Amino acid sequence: MILPQKHVSISESMYGFGAELAALINHEIEIDELWKKYKDSNIPYKHNFDMFILALDYLFIIGAINVDDRGCIILASE
Repeated sequence: MILPQKHVSISESMYGFGAELAALINHEIEIDELWKKYKDSNIPYKHNFDMFILALDYLFIIGAINVDDRGCIILASE
């Protein structure tokens, strides 16, 4: 689900997932490394790769992350 609703928790929504991904980005990271870091994490609700990409798109659109010349993801605050 994209938005949290009455029967959809925030961790199951794209917004909550985006926040969880942003918390995992503590340095410049490649997308496959971030995917592996997410899959190995103890985040309770596991999303598929499509939702992973949507959450990264959302973070990029709101200006929370940037992509450098090599394609690595960085937090906008860095």
